Amino acid sequence: MTTTPLLLITADPSHPLAHLALRYARAYLKSASADHNIDSHADDIVNKEGIDNPITKRPLLNVFFYGDSAHLANRLLWQSADQMNLTKEWQMLAERYQLPLPVCVSTALSRGVSDTDNSTRHQLDGDNLATGFTLVGLSELALMMQDGCRLIKF
Repeated sequence: MTTTPLLLITADPSHPLAHLALRYARAYLKSASADHNIDSHADDIVNKEGIDNPITKRPLLNVFFYGDSAHLANRLLWQSADQMNLTKEWQMLAERYQLPLPVCVSTALSRGVSDTDNSTRHQLDGDNLATGFTLVGLSELALMMQDGCRLIKF
């Protein structure tokens, strides 16, 4: 049994490494889904024979947004038409491959990104967490790193 790779993304959305992380994730997921004979376009991911595939019980790839990459989870982040909108690109990739998009809650809050619960808890005026992203504690990162995962930092 192989371990699921973990992309630890820390780069700001304007940094080339943030774009490289997305390209790596796309390439890896495309290759992994082909290797596991998974139809990534199905609403309920099953293998091409229509039988539940145990590999789909966990993501093919783990990602964790930390530090300045928390800006990606801001649904109010505007991008000019001549630049790639990394938030939307991650959302589409997550939807296609049933990929969770966890963001460190403390780094997100310190950069002005909040969900409804944290906005209420910290008495903030509103929330701006983009659809598909979730705010989580560092324990989630620790769980992803157990069992000798292959960590790739961007």
